[in-house]
Amino acid sequence: MDGEPTSRRSAPGARGRRGPREPGVAPTRAVLHEAALAYLARGAATADSVKKTLERRISNWARRSVRAGRDAEGVASDAAKARELVPEIVGRLREVGLVNDSSFAENRAKRMSSAGRSRRAIAAHLAQKGVDAATVREAMPQDAGAELAAALAFARKRRIGPFASDVDAPEGRDAKREAERKALGTMARAGFDWNVCERVMRMNREDADERLRERREF
Repeated sequence: MDGEPTSRRSAPGARGRRGPREPGVAPTRAVLHEAALAYLARGAATADSVKKTLERRISNWARRSVRAGRDAEGVASDAAKARELVPEIVGRLREVGLVNDSSFAENRAKRMSSAGRSRRAIAAHLAQKGVDAATVREAMPQDAGAELAAALAFARKRRIGPFASDVDAPEGRDAKREAERKALGTMARAGFDWNVCERVMRMNREDADERLRERREF
């Protein structure tokens, strides 16, 4: 008889259809530890970020389990026990140096400053990542030149101030003042101090480029 045996044939349209994956048991210490390592393998993270990642994994398991028809109270109890493991796992990762908020904050602050982010923007970003206020203060670039260089990098990205295109330069005193006012407002909304903004706007292109070169060599 030609054709595939009846027992091995698939029903029309059945190929590729799979039901929801069985949730399995609540995440164990080993599972959560492996999940944390996998998360850190993608890049440095704060203790708070690792904690939230593991808690989301537990919450996702609980949600799938309830949808699968399991007893809601039992699922909640198992999820609560799994969450109790998270602080211990995060603490262990900190002990061995895989999680270090100070190092994370310092490296992230330097990179963001070089990319044209203001101190205020950097501080807000680190706080959102769960870095405490004292660690944020220590991580901030302390020299005034860093903030000016960051403002210049921001202006270069936005093509404002000394980096504005000559082709699009406004004509007339009023138009120039309006363009400068808008540029100052853009920088101020990005978190730069008004005095820093004005310094940038007073610079010519040559001086601005030189200051950025000096900062890269710093």
